[in-house]
Amino acid sequence: MLAAGDVAWCADLTAAHATARLLDQHQGTILALGDLAYLQGTAEQFRDCYTPTWGRHRGRTRPIAGNHDYLSPGAGPYFEYFGDAAGPSGDGYYAYNAGPWRMIALNSNVAMERGSPQYIWLQRELQSQPRCTLAYWHHPRFTSGPNGDHPQTGPLWELLHAAGADVILVGHDHIYERFLPMTPDGQLDRERGIRQFISGGGGAMLYKFASVKANSASRYEGYGILKLVLGDNRYEWEFLPTSPGFADTGFDVCH
Repeated sequence: MLAAGDVAWCADLTAAHATARLLDQHQGTILALGDLAYLQGTAEQFRDCYTPTWGRHRGRTRPIAGNHDYLSPGAGPYFEYFGDAAGPSGDGYYAYNAGPWRMIALNSNVAMERGSPQYIWLQRELQSQPRCTLAYWHHPRFTSGPNGDHPQTGPLWELLHAAGADVILVGHDHIYERFLPMTPDGQLDRERGIRQFISGGGGAMLYKFASVKANSASRYEGYGILKLVLGDNRYEWEFLPTSPGFADTGFDVCH
């Protein structure tokens, strides 16, 4: 898996071209973590900005939508651009298998509270899930970046943690950050915790870290792609920067 969000900054596509060249060099499914065509996710911005960069990999991309994609009504151009790969139009959450793993794409731009349609769908999805599990959406529950934490994603975390999920991927803050395994309220939990990665350096204007949050284990203010190798009962991670000088690698086992 190759994951990043916050990609095609139409005012300057230099960095998006650089991360697209990283995608050229690596096989695997691409997880596009939202905010894919700036600033409003219009059909023209997908055509003129996303297509010349990440667009050549559209056939192997499994995206989720970001808040900028929703600046176009109902994220209509996003759903039209990706078609069936984006899940049901208007919902934007779906699940699929990737080898021995279950992949769960969620939508942090629609209702997530207990009892919402997405919450009930996820609850049912997790009821009979024996596989290693990775979930991804746009807004981070925890971040050291300037946008701050998004506690509204907490109900999704609670369901995933109770079901023994392993990894959560997010974007939104234009940084890279890896956290230690945590509970839904941010406590260290090495036995059952979920490891959250923020991979928001896909090409949009970079952010600076605001303050270092508890259990933040690795941070980088630069462009790049998060590479994950998902194996039987384990996973490996490696951050691939567009410029040399930063490395973050490791592995863990599934719950």
